[in-house]
Amino acid sequence: MGIVGLPNVGKSTLFNALTKTAAAQAANFPFCTIEPNVGDVAVPDTRLDKLAGIAGSKQIIPTRMTFVDIAGLVKGASKGEGLGNQFLANIREVDAIAHVLRCFEDDDVTHVDGRVDPVSDADTIETELIIADMESLEKRLQNIVRKVRGGDKEAVQQERLMKMALEVLEQGKPARVVEVDAEDAKAWRMLQLLTAKPVLYVCNVDEGDASEGNALSAKVFEMAAEQGNSAVVISAKIEEEISQLDADEAQEFLGELGLEEAGLDRLIKAGYALLGLQTYFTVGPKEARAWTIREGTGAPQAAGVIHGDFEKGFIRAETIAYDDYVTLGGEGPAKDAGKMRAEGKGYVVQDGDVLHFLFNT
Repeated sequence: MGIVGLPNVGKSTLFNALTKTAAAQAANFPFCTIEPNVGDVAVPDTRLDKLAGIAGSKQIIPTRMTFVDIAGLVKGASKGEGLGNQFLANIREVDAIAHVLRCFEDDDVTHVDGRVDPVSDADTIETELIIADMESLEKRLQNIVRKVRGGDKEAVQQERLMKMALEVLEQGKPARVVEVDAEDAKAWRMLQLLTAKPVLYVCNVDEGDASEGNALSAKVFEMAAEQGNSAVVISAKIEEEISQLDADEAQEFLGELGLEEAGLDRLIKAGYALLGLQTYFTVGPKEARAWTIREGTGAPQAAGVIHGDFEKGFIRAETIAYDDYVTLGGEGPAKDAGKMRAEGKGYVVQDGDVLHFLFNT
């Protein structure tokens, strides 16, 4: 996920908290993040700890998500204003956008437009991305004219999809509203449109609004619902404080603030869901490990996430549902109760499945 937003909305503070480092220089001026900072964070999943406890696993290895802190955008980025060109190139490389919006009043932190209006801020960035997509498509349509005339099937498909996208963009709507058929999905992804990427709005609020949000974040949630996007409330300041504490201190601090879990955990989980990802587990005495797959992934492809040879030589997957594994107390009891299933190549892996793959080398 790429963390984006106007300058001074709390992007770098949030990134620092995410990666538990001060690698991203948080300062009260635009463009303090010149190079995109990249940080890997563990995806929080209490199921992994439970499985490890039952199996007596020596090591716990969570699945991870990568966040990229991208330089602050200003109006005119699509024309190369500020760090516009670099900003747009960095967004092109991410799978989804975490759009940080300022939902707090603070006279000490200047707003680039001199007022606090998160919905307008969201529109500013969306408009810049729409303009960039339109310009990119118009150029590409000119470049494939000859191939289309020559009857090149791939070029004909590309032209059709580009025109579909342009029609929507010209109405001021993002490309993600276009409904694409399964046979066009790969070619559509290859267009690498900025506005086709899913968006998660991150409402950065004051410490006092961290649990319930405020009037500004409520407007963002309303906007997100209308667009079919997601939103979370977070206080970057609180998250940065929590990131400096150990687990017990952090839990105590959250309790005092009336929060059940850290905002970052909600952010990471929301990002994971937004990307259509799910988790399966491999569990044993040596390690309990979470693996990431896309929803709808077949058993051989899920095995391939561990190693390509697992997919090539796939025979079957011994499968126990998470609830059965935990309720019955592990692999042995689940097997005795007839809850271990042998699944073949056609099986679609479910979120939380505990799997053991058999394969030919």
